[in-house]
Amino acid sequence: MSDEPTNSSEPPDADKATAPPVTTALAATPPLTTRVIAPAVVTPPDDTRLVRLATPSFGGIVRAVLILTVCAIVLYLTWRVRGVIRLVGISLFLALALFPLVDSMTTRTRLPRALVILITYLLLIVGVAVVGYVVVPSLVKEVEQLSRNAPHYAAELRRNGTFRHYDNRYHITTKLVEDARRLPQILGHLVGPLKDVTVQAASFIGELITVLAISFLLILHGRQYVNLGLGLAGSREKRYRQLIIDINRAVADYVLGNIVISVLATVATWIVLTLLGVPYALSLGFVVGFFDLIPLVGATLGAIVVAVATVTVDFPTATIVWVAFIIVWQRFEDYVIQPLVYGKALRVNPIVTIVSVLAGASLLGILGALLAIPIAAAIQILLRDWWTNRSHPRARQNHAIQ
Repeated sequence: MSDEPTNSSEPPDADKATAPPVTTALAATPPLTTRVIAPAVVTPPDDTRLVRLATPSFGGIVRAVLILTVCAIVLYLTWRVRGVIRLVGISLFLALALFPLVDSMTTRTRLPRALVILITYLLLIVGVAVVGYVVVPSLVKEVEQLSRNAPHYAAELRRNGTFRHYDNRYHITTKLVEDARRLPQILGHLVGPLKDVTVQAASFIGELITVLAISFLLILHGRQYVNLGLGLAGSREKRYRQLIIDINRAVADYVLGNIVISVLATVATWIVLTLLGVPYALSLGFVVGFFDLIPLVGATLGAIVVAVATVTVDFPTATIVWVAFIIVWQRFEDYVIQPLVYGKALRVNPIVTIVSVLAGASLLGILGALLAIPIAAAIQILLRDWWTNRSHPRARQNHAIQ
């Protein structure tokens, strides 16, 4: 009797011993569908994306063709009106340059803004006329004097033993005297193209009046135009307004700074040439100041013109002193004056500066070279803002994933 219960209870005990582990394992195993779906829902830390290539639809092809056609038409129209775009760009640059000056004069004098703009235009025209009146006659007299006294200067040069040695070998003074005597004749030949200039004078005057008129309206109603445009920006109004302020400050700082540096170069040149006894020192100072407005090569071109004038005074002492002065002055201008005047607004990469000046000179000549650096600074401001606002969402996304 006792064995039967024992034998009959063993199989149930064995079943009880093995059954619970199987049930627990099945309950702990996640469904197969969960393992497949979970990796597709979670974004990988490296922000990878799956790209699926599919055959474009007919509507997509038509839309792409329409976009390309519209872009081609816009580029063609832009090319046809490139002259108008050039005038508008010059007008915008002039307006941005004069904006701070007009604001300052309006605040201090309490005169109407339109009258202040007209006074500013009048002062600019008078300044250009005075510089032309002072410089051009002096340069003509300097050329005539150099041509007339060329044999005397050649004899003075031959008193130097080293120069006389090379002159006997290469006949330098003979060539210099011949070229100097032909200077008035060369200037006479240069008068011929003035006929073409007079024919094109009407066109030039018309373009000048157009630029001044557009700049006048931009300075007078510029803030209204900006506020009207920023009203369409919505939530980005504050960002775009700061961009406009930064670009305006960069252009104004460049123009005013360039004028200040040119004035300092004019004064320094006038003082040095006066001490050396070079005739027409003030006129030559204006020449150096004008060329100094041109980036990169302007100061060097002006220095070469003055070096030729020093030959007529005391060669080689005056020429050596002038060359030494201009080298020191350019270093002082590059490393002391420009950082103080320009500040941080125009810290453009040197490679960008060189490329922009070359491109501007090839497109618009001297005017393009003058506009190149502020345009490069404006583009740099825009790119910096775009990169900053582009990188912030990506940084926040990466931080959220981590």
